[in-house]
Amino acid sequence: MRNLVHMMTDRILIVASASPRRHQLIAGLDIPYNVEISGHTEEVYDTSVNINSVPLYLAKMKSLYFGRELKEEEILLTADTLVICEGEILGKPSNREEATKMLMKLSGKAHNVITGVYLRSIKGEKGFSASTVVYFKTLSEEEIDYYVEHYKPYDKAGAYGAQEWIGYMAIEKIEGSYFNVMGLPVQKLYNELQIFIDQGY
Repeated sequence: MRNLVHMMTDRILIVASASPRRHQLIAGLDIPYNVEISGHTEEVYDTSVNINSVPLYLAKMKSLYFGRELKEEEILLTADTLVICEGEILGKPSNREEATKMLMKLSGKAHNVITGVYLRSIKGEKGFSASTVVYFKTLSEEEIDYYVEHYKPYDKAGAYGAQEWIGYMAIEKIEGSYFNVMGLPVQKLYNELQIFIDQGY
């Protein structure tokens, strides 16, 4: 299949995400993109949705509630990342207490990081997700307090950023995409965009 950089010559990716980490990852693909935050951002889902399908469901909702119609050359990208530990969804903590509780729950355990991604153009749409297993060492209260105090991880699912101090000292191993843990499975996105464009979308 052709290089995505060339396939995107007359297209542009509209990234409907405020996450600077996603912007950084997409910039690394060398394809044209614009960031445009619009429409529905509330992370609400039907409890009948399978827990592993929630990120893709939320990504689709963000796409459907995007605030304007798309132009012919545009491909809209929406995404949602969640951390799941022992069957419980850990979203973004709203305060220090929640962040501390989340990190205490993750301490010494394996958890799943799932990102749902939704692509849409005026000709079609498709969604996909990626899952990564992350193994944390046992964290002391002092380590958790230090991280929350200095890094204030209130914009991060599961209350941590793999690219920050806690990622360096707490992650023992990863099964799957590291970039997915940062918020976007860019290798899979690259492949899916190739297929999306090749199929005439």
